[in-house]
Amino acid sequence: MIEERSKGNELTPAELADSMRDWRRHLHRNPEFGFDEEETARFVVDRLREFGIEDIETGIGGTGIVATLRSGDRGRTIALRADMDCLRIHETTNLPYTSSKPGLMHACGHDGHTAIMLGTAAVLASEGGFEGTVRLIFQPAEEWGQGMKAMIRDGLGSRLAFDEIYGLHNKPGLPVGSFEIRPGPFMGAEDGFKIVVRGSGGHASRPQD
Repeated sequence: MIEERSKGNELTPAELADSMRDWRRHLHRNPEFGFDEEETARFVVDRLREFGIEDIETGIGGTGIVATLRSGDRGRTIALRADMDCLRIHETTNLPYTSSKPGLMHACGHDGHTAIMLGTAAVLASEGGFEGTVRLIFQPAEEWGQGMKAMIRDGLGSRLAFDEIYGLHNKPGLPVGSFEIRPGPFMGAEDGFKIVVRGSGGHASRPQD
């Protein structure tokens, strides 16, 4: 994927942009649903090793990955998080990199999230520029709300500790080069609930009765 380097292990911004585009399209072409991200996880680990990152734990929460970068001997630990799973949607875009798997599609942007995190990993590994520890978290099964719970059960936040965690979500429609941020909840979330309805039986075609 990264064949030509400008000098040492560093990529020029143009090379990195091209690589990130290729990674996203590869992931878009090969979507996997929650906890089935075996190919995706292998792809991520292979890229991380290309960047020279060796402290990589796999199988966290099933198919999750936590890679750790350290610089210096002091400083805090921050975590950066991206999700990897797709949706159960059949793609009909007919793009050159359209999904190769019927009934599965990266329709929520997690292919982009993973590519962004890989680009971030490449820059941090080659340039450093920080004092402390960075944990790169690649989360499975975000779409049905179980992936982070599974990663926490496997030690994320305790054995794999950090002081703060940051994530993002793509938002088509924003001008290129801009982003939105605010404290507290932002965008949507999913919650499950049950209701009990008591009353007379009937038919939806005759609500008046």
